[in-house]
Amino acid sequence: MTDAMLERLEAMLAQGQDNQLLRFGLGSVYFGQKSYRSALLHLKVCVEQEPTHSAAWKLLGRSYQALGLNDDAIRAYQQGLKVAQTNGDKQVEREITVFLKKLTK
Repeated sequence: MTDAMLERLEAMLAQGQDNQLLRFGLGSVYFGQKSYRSALLHLKVCVEQEPTHSAAWKLLGRSYQALGLNDDAIRAYQQGLKVAQTNGDKQVEREITVFLKKLTK
């Protein structure tokens, strides 16, 4: 995503349009730009707003992992795995399982 997209999303947030989809979008863009601390900030809010968002849990775990915060990453992945299993989200479940295995070797 482009800087223009990021600016639009940040402007929406500044105007008070705060919701889990916006936070996930911001977290995804920042993660893609390797701005992991910014991604973390938005993804934490996203899962607070919508605790059943399995993809947000996965990306939260990846953000923690990218910052070397492996214990936090493991906790986020474990929660995301529970959510993905509850939701029947098999793809996210498989991805999280792979990330967890790598971290817990």
